[in-house]
Amino acid sequence: MRKRIRELWSSFSYWWGRRSLQSRLVAAYIFIILGPSLLVSVFSFRTINNTYVRDAVDKNNYLLQMEKLHIVNQIEVMERAAQIAYSDSAVRSYLSNESALTLGELVDFNNTTFVNLSRIQLNNPGIEHLRLYSNNESMYEIWPIILREDRVYEEPWYQEALKLEERELWVFQSNDPDVMQRYTNLMTDGQPKVSLLRAISIPAGHHVGMIQVDMMLNNFTPKTYTDVRDNQSQMFIADSGMRLFTRSDNSFTENYTQLEQAITERLKHYGETGEWDIHYKENGSSFMLIHTPLERIGASLINVVSMEDVMKHISQTRNLLIGANIGFIFLVTLIAYVMNAFILKKLRLLTETMKKVRKGETYTGLAIRGGGEVGELAHHFNKLMNTINTLVAQAVHKQALTKEAELRTLHNQIDAHFLYNTLENIKMLAEIEDQRMISDALTWLGGMMRYNFKWTGEYVKLRDEIRHIQNYIEIMNIRFEHPIHLELNIDQVYMEVEVLKMSLQPIVENSVKHAWNTGGDEPEGRSIRIDVTESEGELFILIGDNGCGLTPERLAALHENIYAKEEQGTEFSGKGTAGYKAGGIGLRNVHQRLQLFYGEAYGLELQSEPGQWTTVFMTLPKVLLTGDKR
Repeated sequence: MRKRIRELWSSFSYWWGRRSLQSRLVAAYIFIILGPSLLVSVFSFRTINNTYVRDAVDKNNYLLQMEKLHIVNQIEVMERAAQIAYSDSAVRSYLSNESALTLGELVDFNNTTFVNLSRIQLNNPGIEHLRLYSNNESMYEIWPIILREDRVYEEPWYQEALKLEERELWVFQSNDPDVMQRYTNLMTDGQPKVSLLRAISIPAGHHVGMIQVDMMLNNFTPKTYTDVRDNQSQMFIADSGMRLFTRSDNSFTENYTQLEQAITERLKHYGETGEWDIHYKENGSSFMLIHTPLERIGASLINVVSMEDVMKHISQTRNLLIGANIGFIFLVTLIAYVMNAFILKKLRLLTETMKKVRKGETYTGLAIRGGGEVGELAHHFNKLMNTINTLVAQAVHKQALTKEAELRTLHNQIDAHFLYNTLENIKMLAEIEDQRMISDALTWLGGMMRYNFKWTGEYVKLRDEIRHIQNYIEIMNIRFEHPIHLELNIDQVYMEVEVLKMSLQPIVENSVKHAWNTGGDEPEGRSIRIDVTESEGELFILIGDNGCGLTPERLAALHENIYAKEEQGTEFSGKGTAGYKAGGIGLRNVHQRLQLFYGEAYGLELQSEPGQWTTVFMTLPKVLLTGDKR
């Protein structure tokens, strides 16, 4: 069955693809006219759903933000109470005093400072407990505020508060234990609370006690523990350990057992990625989980909103909008038909022009104005045809230049044969006269001339270029009292790679002419070395000399002229250049040839140390003379 369906779909796609654009547009209009009801219904449902959902989110998010504002106010109340108690010098002295107070001092403290501490709680009725703990064994407890610290040693939050030193620690607890162990039934016993804990160090680094400010959660976040029964929303507050606190009666968690787990998973995902998934569904019922973080206490506030009433409103409104949407779509379809007809007119003109060009007719231009895809296509077609005409003209011009170059090469070869024969005759005369130096010099000169005149292509083996350099050095050493030593550090495997012809010799010639041009006596121990290495398919050729080097200023000027896009005619001379022309015409030509034949990633780079050496680094791809990269 599936195979049959795929075959039918393939046949339909092939048939549909062969239809003209006009036919496909007509079919599309028919489809839009015949099926607007279904399309508009889906569109309307989504629009209404998004609108109602957005309104519900905005409304409940506003309530959530109002509750967050109340929580922030309560946080400030608790922090202010802790700060007042902490900053009271009499309290700090009482907690840190290692000697017991006299009766008079104790009475005075009780009538003044302790009364002020009690007023903090009276002036802030939301605060359930204000407690100061001291590790001073000689201190007298004054219930219910000042207590010994050993009463809370076993509390789970104690060690964590110590680690934070004097920084605040916020802890949510599911009940309110009686640390004074009075064995009386407190009204707050079994009710959740939030505590602000802060260690006291006097002086800094010396722990003397701790401050604890408690507030019951029904005062801290009243909407989370409200007595008003609301079947459409319920607030949760989660601490840093992702424990959830909320009202126990008439809770969503009674009928939807996976709700708490879903909230916990979203809190964990939010902590890892900062993303929150607002949608949740269980047992066929949809909910929105609206979340806002309480950064100051490391907690989160979540408002769970039932979507039952929202979906009822969506169903009631959807049918009213279907008729209006049908009329709107019909109007849009009519406008689209007119606009498409106008666009197809220009497209048809473009198609006819392309057919004429394909038949070989002369292209005189295409006048289609306006923007859009068709106008852009016509613009690029015009540019394409202009580019093709330009390339054809360049090809004809290049062919003419090639013919001219072939004729010039043929003429040079005729002249070269005459020169070769003449050199051979002179060489024979030198050997007859037993002038071995002259004979060798003529051999070297003949090798250079054959290499220069035999220009059958742009690429040669590295072996041939090196031999040409050796001939050049031997000829130049004839005129020197102290010869230049050529040092080659080249593995045989690299001798078969291809390089541009006459790409290394100009660099060597540059060193011979300028590296030791100091204006004084001819120095001894002159040497030029050539090293070849490779890395990741690229060849690195180093050509260095032990000459006078270049100053940083001259080296920068030389770099600027070598890498310039256009030739600069200015040349520099003077001390510190070692005779180099800062214009670097020879080096610039080699660099441009490398980039022309290999790409802009390749070329030359110069380094120099004044008075010591100059090195030219050449980078080119490792290619055998056959053209394959290895």
